[in-house]
Amino acid sequence: MKVYSPNEIRNIALLGHSGCGKTSIIEAALNCSGVTSRLGRVDDGNTVSDYDAEEIRRKVSISASVIPIEWQNTKLNFIDTPGYFDFVGEVKQALSVADMALIVVSAKSGVEVGTEKAWEYAEELGLPKMIFVNGMDDENADFNKVVDELQAKFGKSIAPLQSPIKDGAKFDGFVNAIKREAFKFGADGKPAPCGMPAGLSDSVDTLHAMLREAVAETDDELMERFFNDEDFTDEEIERGMNAGLAAGVVTPVLCGSSGQNKGIRVMMDTIIKIMPPVCQISKTVTAKNTAGADVEVSCAENAPASAFVFKTIADPYVGRLTLFKVMSGVIKKDLSLYNPLKDFTEKVAHVYIIRGREQIEVPELKAGDIGAFAKLQTVSTGDTLCSKDNVVIFKGISFPESLMSMAVVPKGKGDEDKIGQSISKLLEEDKTLRFEVNSETKQSLISGIGDTQLEVLVSRLKDRYKLDVELVSPTVPYREMIKSKVSVEGKYKKQSGGHGQFGVVTIEFEPSGDLNGAYVFEERVFGGSVPRQYFPAVEKGIQDRVKAGPLAGYPVVGLKATLVDGKYHPVDSSELAFKMATSLAFEEGFMKAKPTLLEPIARVTVIVPDDYTGDIMGDMNKRRGRILGMDKVGAKQHISAEVPQAEMFKYPTELRSMTQGRGSFTLKFERYEEAPNDVQQKVIESRRRELEKEKE
Repeated sequence: MKVYSPNEIRNIALLGHSGCGKTSIIEAALNCSGVTSRLGRVDDGNTVSDYDAEEIRRKVSISASVIPIEWQNTKLNFIDTPGYFDFVGEVKQALSVADMALIVVSAKSGVEVGTEKAWEYAEELGLPKMIFVNGMDDENADFNKVVDELQAKFGKSIAPLQSPIKDGAKFDGFVNAIKREAFKFGADGKPAPCGMPAGLSDSVDTLHAMLREAVAETDDELMERFFNDEDFTDEEIERGMNAGLAAGVVTPVLCGSSGQNKGIRVMMDTIIKIMPPVCQISKTVTAKNTAGADVEVSCAENAPASAFVFKTIADPYVGRLTLFKVMSGVIKKDLSLYNPLKDFTEKVAHVYIIRGREQIEVPELKAGDIGAFAKLQTVSTGDTLCSKDNVVIFKGISFPESLMSMAVVPKGKGDEDKIGQSISKLLEEDKTLRFEVNSETKQSLISGIGDTQLEVLVSRLKDRYKLDVELVSPTVPYREMIKSKVSVEGKYKKQSGGHGQFGVVTIEFEPSGDLNGAYVFEERVFGGSVPRQYFPAVEKGIQDRVKAGPLAGYPVVGLKATLVDGKYHPVDSSELAFKMATSLAFEEGFMKAKPTLLEPIARVTVIVPDDYTGDIMGDMNKRRGRILGMDKVGAKQHISAEVPQAEMFKYPTELRSMTQGRGSFTLKFERYEEAPNDVQQKVIESRRRELEKEKE
């Protein structure tokens, strides 16, 4: 593959609802360009971009895959992204280096949740957008209906460039709405001019008028002529399309059938014709220097070399690959690149272009292009690589918060130590996964976007690292406390010949009022009934017991313990005796002082379209939640509530189901409060069974 200059490169992220045909479009493009001799099929597991074992097994894209295609002396770097919401991190990575979003919409299903999400993601980053209506060969395909839905959802920027020609269910060709010329597809899928089919003229005239209105928004002179009902030349419309696409005010719409390889050539021709080159869209990019000040990095091959790392592949068989976009200058082998975030200089041995699982070595890559390094030591996703003489740091990728947490339990004995090491390698690839060992429960916790993502992690642990695990609900970090004041005596007496053990304490137990602290210890001993030298042993006895309360073995909070009296023996008393006496007093006193269980309460904000407000509020009530209020922000409602944390572990999946993927939420621990009696009884019984099982 030749080395392309910045004005010959286009970086396009394919977005859309799962199953709309993004991967199939890539396959058709590869076939059109001569890279492949046949069309791969997702169902057959033989596509270039979906090569991972999990993708083949599940028949869906899981990872973003870079597929460079040479077409009309231009390099099109397509980035195939997952449509399933659990893998939004991959979409975010792709968009961080894309210069345009190609949103794929099903001609049968129309605008779906994934379409809306794709639009939102592109809007957030200010990326130009083009839409490809795929599946025109389906008997239920309805292009005009899809266009109406797109305009109703996204406004007047929607500008169809084509009108399909269909003979019943058969997709035969299209009419160019700019030039009002008709084309039919040959047996090889290539379009050839033909006469205008009967009955299409009015439809094409309507589309042409829509194009005029869309491009009029890009230029004041065109707007004036539009209002005067003057027609535009084809060149003016194309120029307006180019300007409008770059500015994000025009969204061209094309149609085709990836399964029959129809319309893909036209799609690639159109991208090259109306999409500005990579460095025209982003002539400069704002970065930070070592002092934290903003600096402008020029997207030019004569500028100092810099690159942004947007993805890491950590495969035990392929090795570690670092995918990057050249932000400026030229990246070539044997170059030394500085990583300012890690303060480490890497020597580049080889430069590759990635096409699915294939690595193609190239001598260099110029500004705007996408490539890969192998076996770098310190670099991870979101890092910057640059010249040490011209240090810049590019803005990282903003990933959504991972709120779906499960405990990872090994199925095999002795595999506990392998969990952290194996998962850490997978975390290099997916930045939306988090892993921690909970210091309180000692559980290994993995957090992600949704249950499918976590299931994939389990499969990869088994396939790649021979580690068989299962996911279980995490232990809820309940707390124990008392609600009344009691005074109890604890006596420890043991005689076994020679010196014995003797210690007696009288301790008052009461609530301290501070749920953030475990205990407060005081002493009010008069007359030396307990010598001062044993006070630390008494406190140590309390300190040990608050770690696991008598009620259900959870940590104790909000306790005040006051040593008021006791007895000692000048020979047999010891620190151990007083510590044991305190432990006995604690056990009795705690259970007499109206013990109760506290549960963690989370502050939750759910963001949903208006239509789902009632469902969300009803569901929150079922979860024992308290609605605090609602705020209308744009077209969505922000519903605030306080909910027991125990009710929220699987909420990401359940919210997605309730809102068809349109809802999101944030969660933050707020405080502890007393759990209802029925909840307490269930928790206590369950906890006792757990503890008994552990003893066995």
